[in-house]
Amino acid sequence: MIRKFDFLIIGGGVAGMSYALKVSQSGKGKVALVCKTTLDEANTAKAQGGIASVTNLKVDNFEKHIQDTMVAGDFISDPAAVEQVVKGGPAGIADLVKWGVNFDKDAEGNFDLHREGGHCEFRILHHADDTGFEIQRGLMEAVRKDQNITVLENHFAVEIITQHHMGIRVTRRTPDIECFGAYILNPETGKIDTYLSKVTLMATGGTGAVYATTTNPNIATGDGIAMVYRAKGKVQDMEFVQFHPTALYNPAERHPAYLITEAMRGYGGILRLPNGEEFMQKYDERLSLAPRDIVARAIDKEMKIHGLDHVCLDVTHKDPEETKHHFPNIYAKCLSIGIDITKEYIPVAPCAHYMCGGIKVDLDGQSSIRRLYAVGECSCTGLHGGNRLASNSLIEAVVYADAAAKHSLEVIDQYSFNDKVPEWNDEGTMTNEEKVLIAQDAKEVNQIMSTYVGIVRSDLRLHRAWERLDLLYEETEHLFKRVKPTKDICELRNLINVGYLITRQAIERKESRGLHYTVDYPKHALDNPKLQK
Repeated sequence: MIRKFDFLIIGGGVAGMSYALKVSQSGKGKVALVCKTTLDEANTAKAQGGIASVTNLKVDNFEKHIQDTMVAGDFISDPAAVEQVVKGGPAGIADLVKWGVNFDKDAEGNFDLHREGGHCEFRILHHADDTGFEIQRGLMEAVRKDQNITVLENHFAVEIITQHHMGIRVTRRTPDIECFGAYILNPETGKIDTYLSKVTLMATGGTGAVYATTTNPNIATGDGIAMVYRAKGKVQDMEFVQFHPTALYNPAERHPAYLITEAMRGYGGILRLPNGEEFMQKYDERLSLAPRDIVARAIDKEMKIHGLDHVCLDVTHKDPEETKHHFPNIYAKCLSIGIDITKEYIPVAPCAHYMCGGIKVDLDGQSSIRRLYAVGECSCTGLHGGNRLASNSLIEAVVYADAAAKHSLEVIDQYSFNDKVPEWNDEGTMTNEEKVLIAQDAKEVNQIMSTYVGIVRSDLRLHRAWERLDLLYEETEHLFKRVKPTKDICELRNLINVGYLITRQAIERKESRGLHYTVDYPKHALDNPKLQK
């Protein structure tokens, strides 16, 4: 079956929905929003801490936010991208409020602002400790009310369509690769339908599911990044995987792990060993409020030194009622496993959290493939550099969704549907009865990445990962060509592609920088020598 939409959006988090609302309201054409599960399962909904924006001009300003972002990114962030996001932040917040998102306010009616690691001022807007859920809720309601947006839940994008599918040879040196839409798996028929578009937006989120333990939902398999890479688009900075320092240590719940927000350290939480000893003073003068890469490596080192599975976060010195008020969901979650955070330490450990790299885009959100945009965690705007500053991701998604919408609306009249695109051909394939192989291979990818491409890396570990992923790639591609595509085998292909990209680009970076820490190359002057192993 062939379907046509002027705007085809793959992914339903804050990035995809913000863009959908912007282009739909223009009246320039029909909009399709494709989600691999349901709208409410997007990674956006898992964000607890908040969204960063300069709103209190009495003490804060754009220059401070820009500087904090550059410092956290190890000074390899793109200054133009940083300035665009920081200065576009207030307008982005206004859009979210207009669409029905509620942020907590103080008694005077001003935004109740938190402070998080790496920020010099209180500039984090929030909704209790479930900000992402509130943003997702508000946007979902707005999208569902918009009759011009067709929401296709439980539909899985298999590949984007380029000249390659029309028999034209496409390589990474081809200068004019063009996206004509996507092949999408229909869950009701089991068939792959052809979706033609004038403009396509990739907003598929992150890659956390490539690791054994992650705060991301299981759907975060890097689909958009893998699809664009296979289509010969440019992918950059994949070595910069952010491991959140403080996920709740609970062996019964590893995928996804429950996030203990950065805001809890901003609130006054102190990192300690289980015996109560503080340790961050050994690593950074900012103590528990140092940027995430520093805190995660410090925790990783302390765990290895002492043979621990976790360290602890202590808020027992804070007012119990205030703690319950600010962090009701964290309080309830911990209580459900027998921990009263007002009286006991919270066991925490780092785990995979955020991908700073991805599909390389310009200031308008354009990828290297014409008619294809990317926004949100699947994109690499240059904002995050070597390490994302806490709560910058949600505001980046909103600001770049606006930029991509404005640009695509300016140029969409130049494009038309390509009616020469062939439908998906699955002749000669068979139903896949080898589900056990796919499940086992996915676990193997998780083990390879967590063991060899984690917080601390080495050339030996990275090359070992490369070799094992290469074998899995060959086996999986052989199986994919023989069977009818299903969501699970497509996700496995994407996990392997993403793991390969993280590993290869980590090998190519001959230094330790930001989130990429390798024992084989010395740290540069801006890094903390105390964290070397």
